[in-house]
Amino acid sequence: MGHLKKRLDDLKVDFVSICSPNYMHDSHIRLALRNESHAICEKPIVLNPWNLDALLEIQKETEKQVFTILQLRLHPSIKALRDEIHNGPRDKVYDLDLTYITSRGNWYFRSWKGDIEKSGGIATNIGVHFFDMLTWIFGNVNESFVHILKPNKAAGLLKLEHANIRWFLSIDYNDIPAEIRQTGKRTYRSLTMGEREIEFSDGFTDLHTQVYKEIIAGRGFGLKDARQSINIVYKIRNGEPIGLQGDYHPLLKTIGNI
Repeated sequence: MGHLKKRLDDLKVDFVSICSPNYMHDSHIRLALRNESHAICEKPIVLNPWNLDALLEIQKETEKQVFTILQLRLHPSIKALRDEIHNGPRDKVYDLDLTYITSRGNWYFRSWKGDIEKSGGIATNIGVHFFDMLTWIFGNVNESFVHILKPNKAAGLLKLEHANIRWFLSIDYNDIPAEIRQTGKRTYRSLTMGEREIEFSDGFTDLHTQVYKEIIAGRGFGLKDARQSINIVYKIRNGEPIGLQGDYHPLLKTIGNI
């Protein structure tokens, strides 16, 4: 994107793929649309809900589309779970725990990712696509509580139409369960529904490629698809943590430094 000028001169570009730092997404999408190109933008598509409103207007004016990468919607296990829930009892509310710990070094806090104004903080950086996935499966948000909110970890309770989800996100290596650390792994990802583990650790390799193929075929995810997850992470980073009360993630009982 650094080489793009105000006008792309005589070069006709059909799609501009945006993989820049989070805080630059909005301006780079605008640049693409104003130059009569469709925009494909990595998550989070923007940092604030009102940025979506403005982009929808520009999208209408330019008659170009903005697409985002909601790759978990294409994961076979996630698609199967959504079908199961949608074909199940419509009045049932499921209980889930989402855990995602992906260790990061000191570089993280020295980069733009460590600046909440530029990245949106940890829930936005590593959690936004999980929140999209969960609302895609279990419906709209009824209530959201934040239990802890720190630069390197966050946890809360998300009450959706058909699920109560205790979530925990962390970039602290020490939060990875000891038995996982002993295997040498530096990432731990888990989604449980009751006693059942929803396995989606594998199958990530080609999801981005699949998303791009869908976009080029005219079936991509747009601004409206991204709205709910952007609302969720915006409210998380601007909410007041309530501490360890109510129904909180079970890992918070065992980890220190919270």
